[in-house]
Amino acid sequence: MTRHHPTALRRSAVIAATALTVGTAATLAAPGAGAATPAGTPKLQLIAATPAVTVDRYEGEPGVYLDLGTYVTVDGGPLELKVTRKSYNDPVVASQVIRSGGRTVTKALPKGLVKDFSGLPDFLNVSISDASGTKVADTTQSFCPNNRAGRIRPDAPATSKYPESCSDNPFALGGVWGVEKGWAAATSQGFRGDNPLDLKAGVYTAKVSVAKKYRDLFGMPDKTQTIKVTVRQDSGGGQGLTGAKSGRKNTSKTLKPAAARPVGRAGVPADVPKPDLRALPAYGIAITNGDEGGMGAAAGKDYLAFSATVWNGGPSPLVVDGFRKPGAEKMDAYQYFYDAKGKQVGYTPTGTMEWDPREGHQHWHFSDFASYRLLGADKQEIVRSGKEAFCLANTDAIDYTVKNANWHPYNTDLATACGEETAVSVREVLDVGNGDTYSQYRPGQSFDVSDLPNGTYYIEVIANPDNRLKEQSTANNITYRKVVLGGTPGARTVTVPKYGLIDAP
Repeated sequence: MTRHHPTALRRSAVIAATALTVGTAATLAAPGAGAATPAGTPKLQLIAATPAVTVDRYEGEPGVYLDLGTYVTVDGGPLELKVTRKSYNDPVVASQVIRSGGRTVTKALPKGLVKDFSGLPDFLNVSISDASGTKVADTTQSFCPNNRAGRIRPDAPATSKYPESCSDNPFALGGVWGVEKGWAAATSQGFRGDNPLDLKAGVYTAKVSVAKKYRDLFGMPDKTQTIKVTVRQDSGGGQGLTGAKSGRKNTSKTLKPAAARPVGRAGVPADVPKPDLRALPAYGIAITNGDEGGMGAAAGKDYLAFSATVWNGGPSPLVVDGFRKPGAEKMDAYQYFYDAKGKQVGYTPTGTMEWDPREGHQHWHFSDFASYRLLGADKQEIVRSGKEAFCLANTDAIDYTVKNANWHPYNTDLATACGEETAVSVREVLDVGNGDTYSQYRPGQSFDVSDLPNGTYYIEVIANPDNRLKEQSTANNITYRKVVLGGTPGARTVTVPKYGLIDAP
């Protein structure tokens, strides 16, 4: 089982609270030429943490992933951006939020400036010249304000209230991007977060500047940072950047289950907030074959692979604890409920958890979270996915603008909350505003379409398929994504029409 769609691997580069030493606030130039700005307006500046960097080019990699050590510093007030879209038929819009003296001012950013929820596009201009002065690369980079942020002053807030990454889920609905006053955010995502540049071993000069449209928008000084770049060729057979695909880094404590199996009469309070599980349309859709092996694989077979996300629209987290009786192969699962102050006020049995010993799994799966089906043009079931049990984890930020959204979820990958084989209890949580994405790329999980005729089909994603989980509403638990199969057996093709304005196959 592959947990994430390949594009989601960029989140493995998230590094929280990076410390910087770049001087005090007095060394930071004021934005604009003497222009007066209201109190609380952030003052942004591009800085370089070091005048020289060394990067490695690894065997098998298409190029180098440049982390030039440039940052955007923020002073005067925090930088906060709210990014939303009303529906998948509407464009993404963004606004800047400025708070000062108890007042909140919201300023709309230019229409079309922000395209998705991954950051500010074409924020940086980067040119690379070789030792002779010949320009060998001229590119742009986007900027996620949530990326690898750290303090630049000892009197700045000790922690950041803003999320630690931007979302690259194509069906995200709302995001919050921000940098605290007295903090800086890295302009490079690091690892595989940026597009590689095909640079051979040698010494280069990089010139980095902020695009004029952003300098004008945020009142940033027109300053270019120059960095010496040494590219080394690594031929030692190490894993290089490929070895960094381990999932999003978790820097906070693991949520623990209740101390013991609940006692007393089970009950679901009618007047307390509950989670709202919502299915998103499938994406990352492609044809694979059985040559890669795996459970249920058959050479020469055609499989329809995809990724799917179920998220929690709140206003309460989904909390499921599993308890194991001595010698039992499965755990009994219970859903817990909390009042508006976070006090536990009820619980109910909600199915089971089972240990999955297969390679790539080896954790406890909750059995009643989601299911996937391939339907015909008449939306009647044709194939059901073999993957019906999950370990819950907050893999994707889907909408951080909903009520009670948790911008700092604890369990962000399988290692943080899925338990060990010897565990007697586990807690699995899907926080408000967050989604859990599974990629059905292995045979036995993806759909076997070898013998299906060409034509139109639908991938159906169902949250809470047996209605065992108690939630606010079940009206948004099912979505469909249209696909068109073509080609011939052994060489099938798939075409994925746009979903509203979303052109993400």
